[in-house]
Amino acid sequence: MLRTPPLSLYVHVPWCVRKCPYCDFNSHERRGEVQWREYVDALIRDLEQDLPLVWGRVVHSVFFGGGTPSLMPPEFMDDFLQRASALLSLAPGCEITLETNPGTAEHGRFEGYRAAGINRLSFGIQSFDDRALQTLGRIHNSGEAERAVRMAQDAGYDNINLDLMYALPEQDLAGALHDIERALALNPTHISHYQLTLEPNTVFYARPPERLPDDDSAWDMQMECQSALSAAGFKQYEVSAYARDNRRCQHNLNYWQYGDYLGIGAGAHGKITEGAAQQIRRRDKLKHPRVYLDTVGTPANFGTDEMVTADRLPFEFMMNALRLNDGFPLSMFELRTGLDRAVIAQPLAMALERELITVEGDLVCPTELGRRFTNDLMELFL
Repeated sequence: MLRTPPLSLYVHVPWCVRKCPYCDFNSHERRGEVQWREYVDALIRDLEQDLPLVWGRVVHSVFFGGGTPSLMPPEFMDDFLQRASALLSLAPGCEITLETNPGTAEHGRFEGYRAAGINRLSFGIQSFDDRALQTLGRIHNSGEAERAVRMAQDAGYDNINLDLMYALPEQDLAGALHDIERALALNPTHISHYQLTLEPNTVFYARPPERLPDDDSAWDMQMECQSALSAAGFKQYEVSAYARDNRRCQHNLNYWQYGDYLGIGAGAHGKITEGAAQQIRRRDKLKHPRVYLDTVGTPANFGTDEMVTADRLPFEFMMNALRLNDGFPLSMFELRTGLDRAVIAQPLAMALERELITVEGDLVCPTELGRRFTNDLMELFL
C-alpha cells in the first residue's frame, strides 16, 4: 500500500538582483520595483488551488527559495505566513527556512523576519575569497557575508546554514579549507558544501571559466573539507549537507526521504501522494513571473500536472534516498512508492556486487565508493 508521507511547503520567489553565471534555477533579474502585494496575493491563490490535494494533512516544514527570497520585505513575508497558516495546519515548531543573500542584508530586516515566524536562515555565501565571489557573479564580498550572519545572530537566530562551493576556478586545496575555516568561525549550525558544476542553460556552461580544478583535485577538496567539518562537530548526513546534533534540515530531509511537498510560486514543483487513489502526482507552475501572475489560480498556470508512472518510481525514490549517508529501509521504499521491493532486487544486487551499497537486514546504505560515484549508483535504477 502507498502511504502518505510527511508534507512540506515550498514557496518560490523568482527575482534576484543579478543572475549568477552558474545558476540554473528559475531566477530573473529584478527590473524596477517588485510588486510584492501582487505576488503575495498570487501565492495565496496558488495555494488555495492546490489545497484539495492535501486536505487534513499537517505541514512539517516551509522553505522560501529562489531567486533571492530575502528581497521580499518582512511585512509581506509576515502577511503570507499569516494567511497561509489560516489555510494549512502547521505542525508545532514547524521549521520555516528563508534563503538569504548576504548582499540584501539590512539592519532590522532579520528582526522582522524572525517576528514573522522565520526560524531558520540559509545564507548563500559560496566562498570567502573575494576574487572567487567576483568570478561567481555574487553581489557581496566576504566582509559583507560575515556581517550579514552576525546581524542575523544578533537578531536572535541560532539555526543558520551557510552554503559553500568548492572546486571553484583557480581554487586549490588550501583555498577550499580556508573557506571552511572562515565559515566555522561564524558558528553556524549547518553547512551545505557542494561542488561547482556547469549546468546546461547557464553562462558557465556556454563559456566555462578557466582553470577549474580536475576531478581528483575536487575529490581531495571534498575529503579534506569533510574531515575538517567532522573535527568541528559537523556530521555529514547527505552528499553535500553537514549538521551539528539535532540541526539537520528537516525540509531537505523530507525531499531525500521521498516525502510530499506542495510547490507554489513561479516555477515551483510539487509532489503529492494521493492515498485513496494510490498514485503520486507531480505538478509544477509556469516559470516566467509575469505569465505566472496572469494565470495563477487557473489550470493554465500548470507547466505539467501528471501522475508518476510505476516504471519511474524506483529511480525517483533512489535519486533522493541514496544521497543519505544513513541510507533507507526497504520498507520505506515500499510505503512511499507502493511497489514491492522485488522490483529493485536486480539493481540492488548489481550495486552490492560493485560495492556501491551495503545491505544489512532492511537497511540499504551507500558506501564511500557509492557516495563518490552517486550518479553511477542511481543510474542502475533507471
